[in-house]
Amino acid sequence: MAETQEQYKARIRDYVRGRDPLALLTVAPDALAALLARTPQPAVSRRPASGKWSIQEIVAHLADDELVGAYRVRLILSQPDIAIQAFDQDAWAVAGRYAQIEPQVSLALFRSLRAANLALWNALTPEEWDRAGIHAERGRESVRDIATYYAGHDLNHFAQIEAILGRTIAAE
Repeated sequence: MAETQEQYKARIRDYVRGRDPLALLTVAPDALAALLARTPQPAVSRRPASGKWSIQEIVAHLADDELVGAYRVRLILSQPDIAIQAFDQDAWAVAGRYAQIEPQVSLALFRSLRAANLALWNALTPEEWDRAGIHAERGRESVRDIATYYAGHDLNHFAQIEAILGRTIAAE
């Protein structure tokens, strides 16, 4: 049975529960770099199962998703209550050629975009944190919700990478 949007939101929020999202967002690029440093080269592009992303594809997704988040936050700040379009991450993976992008290139993009987003988030007023848009799938989302979502999203994908690495090491 497929996960509903509400179940997905709850699962992603659970990763962050009790922790400061901005602190998690700040350390994420270094955490991702550390995961990549532990990844044997043959495992980078190996998919753990049919239809599942490789580590290389996960890192490319994180970079693209950071780009999407940057755009969404800026839309909301400039036009509160704006409609926020969803995107098909699997279609983006194909169109963006995630399987062909070197992980270090994706990491550099992720790191750069995250730094720009953190600079903005750290400069927001309390009122700006509460501004919201209407996501096509998830409904009303404030800038605060988006920051929390991104922190949980990072941790979700880091756990996926850890699981892939665990299976890789066990197989060797």
